[in-house]
Amino acid sequence: MVVIKSYAEFESHLGKELGVSDWHKITQEQINQFADATLDHQWIHTDAERAKKESPFKTTIAHGYLTLSLIPYFWKQVADVQNLKMEVNYGIEQLKFGQAVLVNSEVRCRVALKSIINLRGITKATLFIQLEIKDQPKPAFTGDVLFLYHFI
Repeated sequence: MVVIKSYAEFESHLGKELGVSDWHKITQEQINQFADATLDHQWIHTDAERAKKESPFKTTIAHGYLTLSLIPYFWKQVADVQNLKMEVNYGIEQLKFGQAVLVNSEVRCRVALKSIINLRGITKATLFIQLEIKDQPKPAFTGDVLFLYHFI
């Protein structure tokens, strides 16, 4: 895990891979809970029997937004950003879903620091993130995730 205590320490990683998270298994229970939380109960996510018969994947798949919502969880495994007053999710740019995440697949994030800017004392970090699927050549998604950090 990378420990970052200041803008200067963060900036020293510019253009480099910061790390890779642990693998996380996407279960049907997690998919169902996400469906309940977001009111998105489309059968391709929640109905295993129908998916087995009608889906091109022959099983249920995770919501794309479920996989995106795991970014903060994975990021905390890659980096420990310390000495903060505040941290804010700022945005996602250039997001592209590459392939579906089938139920019971394992996923992890690979993170690199694409850019970093000091905005009058607020650090804007752009992280290039790939959500890898175990034993699959294509990532579930790639994109630039933006965070704002206010160091003490």
